[in-house]
Amino acid sequence: MSASDQEQAVTDPSPVRTGGLTPRQARRLRIAAASVLMVAVGAVLAVRLASRSSVLVVGVYGLALILCGGVIELSRRGRTRLGTWLLVAGLVAAVAADAFLIP
Repeated sequence: MSASDQEQAVTDPSPVRTGGLTPRQARRLRIAAASVLMVAVGAVLAVRLASRSSVLVVGVYGLALILCGGVIELSRRGRTRLGTWLLVAGLVAAVAADAFLIP
């Protein structure tokens, strides 16, 4: 390697990252998504309670709210992939329970 090659390598650092989100951006994105879903679940809970009051409704949507809070905490601690999988699986389970369990 010649002196000019060494000088160019020192003055022109090439970025190692090829794209995607930084871990901090991913955490913030998951926290924002879980917060939005928490508000949406709260609104659906209010609508469901207005139309029919059932302990099962409160249970299903209460668990969904707890799940969203847990995902926010997991994302804060850097466990974004686990939080994302739990959020998706929990919300699918809540929608399925609403469709099949709640009369």
